[in-house]
Amino acid sequence: MSQSSLLKQIESYLPELLQLLEESVNMDSPSRNKAQCDLTADWYAAQFTRLIGGRVERIPHPIAGDRLLCVAGSGAKQILLVGHYDTVWPSGEAQRRPFRIEDGAAFGPGVYDMKAGLLQAIFALKALQDTGRFPEDKRVVLLINSDEEIGSPTSREFIETAARQSAGAFVLEPPMEPRGALKTARKGSGRYKLTVKGVSAHAGVNPEQGISAIQELACQIQLLHKLTDYNLGTTVNVGLIHGGIGSNVVPDHAEAEIDVRIATLDEAERIEAEFAALTPSLPGAEIVVTGGMMRPPMERTDAIASLYSLARGLAKDEFGLALEETATGGVSDGNFTAAAGTPTLDGLGARGDFAHSPREYVRIDEIPVRTALLARLIEAI
Repeated sequence: MSQSSLLKQIESYLPELLQLLEESVNMDSPSRNKAQCDLTADWYAAQFTRLIGGRVERIPHPIAGDRLLCVAGSGAKQILLVGHYDTVWPSGEAQRRPFRIEDGAAFGPGVYDMKAGLLQAIFALKALQDTGRFPEDKRVVLLINSDEEIGSPTSREFIETAARQSAGAFVLEPPMEPRGALKTARKGSGRYKLTVKGVSAHAGVNPEQGISAIQELACQIQLLHKLTDYNLGTTVNVGLIHGGIGSNVVPDHAEAEIDVRIATLDEAERIEAEFAALTPSLPGAEIVVTGGMMRPPMERTDAIASLYSLARGLAKDEFGLALEETATGGVSDGNFTAAAGTPTLDGLGARGDFAHSPREYVRIDEIPVRTALLARLIEAI
């Protein structure tokens, strides 16, 4: 079967894929609502079993939504597909603005990030099976996560374990627009909280007896922002501060929430050491640092570059696509698979725009070719 025939096969699935996309988008699945997430997991498990006939292993969790390991094939070489069904949207969002199709685009909460990408993964496997092309030497695992949007706090170990068992990982997050580029590097991320304790006093009567927690925090903020190094791809941003109870009170408490982005593991270590070494500037003030690095960077290794070269060649030669690559400051579960040593390509999901926005959409005309490209990568890797 030619590659154009493979694409036509996938195009024939499009009406069913869109029907399933509507069903999935119209199911709320906020990351912190276990009941709704578990219902969504039920739905994906049922669709995978119906369409692929493979084995679904459900990984339960007492607080987070259950995760799924959906397995097709029984070969010795494991290929990992990674996606998540949780979204940033609260309960009731799907009822407020349900799935709709307009001007060749599909809209709705989570349609772009990333329920369309999950269905592309399932239909890529279906196409390989239905055309007799599923590689006998491979075992494909579709890992469906439930808490990616809040940093995968309960899922990281589960993702890394699957990655270490795999020859390659394909992440179905959306590509980088406006040209649909794959992501071959991502910054790592950290979240810290800096809490300052001072001594309260009356700002007019005896201010000299106080120690201003806000003043101390201001000193620390200056030090933290100096850690930013754009040449190294490192940014430290104090994005939220609290402190004090009134303008006439020397504040005895202040705190800041800090976002960190780093491009290399070396920089992650440097930043962690800098945070650990913070000391008060004002005599008598106390500071406490909590939090840390949440996701390691996805560095563009030679293995990732080779995998991208394969994808670029397939896209150009078989589908006439000029497939670009890019690096991004955003994070995904691809950070974990890459840091585990598994060659990873990210951004293989649906094209569209406006992730985490009520305007999010996917381009329907791009779904078949991106699905076909994934199917060919599974064959070729």
